[in-house]
Amino acid sequence: MSLSYQQLVKNWSIQLTQYESTEAQNLVNWLLEHHLGLRRVDMMQFLEEKDLSKELKDDFYRLKTGEPIQYILGKGPFYGREFKVSPATLIPRNETEELVHLILKENKSSNLRVLDIGTGTGCIPITLDLEMKNSEVFALDISIAALEIAKENAKTLHAKVSFFTCDILSENPELSELDILVSNPPYIPIEEKGQMHANVLDFEPDLALFVSDEDPLIFYQIIAEKGKKLLKSSGRIYFEINERFGPMVSGLLENLGYHNVRIIQDLNGKDRIVSGHLSG
Repeated sequence: MSLSYQQLVKNWSIQLTQYESTEAQNLVNWLLEHHLGLRRVDMMQFLEEKDLSKELKDDFYRLKTGEPIQYILGKGPFYGREFKVSPATLIPRNETEELVHLILKENKSSNLRVLDIGTGTGCIPITLDLEMKNSEVFALDISIAALEIAKENAKTLHAKVSFFTCDILSENPELSELDILVSNPPYIPIEEKGQMHANVLDFEPDLALFVSDEDPLIFYQIIAEKGKKLLKSSGRIYFEINERFGPMVSGLLENLGYHNVRIIQDLNGKDRIVSGHLSG
């Protein structure tokens, strides 16, 4: 049986009931492009049933269960590059691209020393290394499985990033004289689980998402405290944050003696980044 590409997208997207119509169509297009090499510009092309492989149909079934397409395909886009992902890592998101873009815009000097804490796929340090001039970039994570993915991404994308295992809550990185400290740490309190989509809850790693309700700012507190020793006197700190915590994280930095502390909103108008300078 033959059907048009357009009809296939329509038939499949209406089955993705957990997504809005436009997002569902985008996901089906992404899946078909991956398997068939076809894009939306090919919508008038007709397909035969035999063109739809078992692997494609199996992947569509996984999509219907709510599994993120990045895990299905094993990759996701970030800042114009493809990054390998796995269930051990968070999926790179647009908000984190905004964080990286801000760092690049505000730090144009060469030979900067940078540390990313809680690196996941390595999308932050790898991008910074590739976009900065002669930078020296380090990244840490508590998850050995995540670090393996990050190392693969660095190798594939030809980035020079030094990765190491570290539990930032209980260990001190053996680094100093950093120009930039950046982190997108776990920042979702357990109490917010009920407000989250199943495709995040059921598939992305709890370790990288959640903090206790009793101490939701623990990572910001510990990282900012250790940042005072890790950073040069002229160093800068950048955090991605839960939109609820802007004033609290900025107040935390100010109480620790950071200067020029700012809350920056993302493209959706939500508080998303807090930054500060170690000296005034």
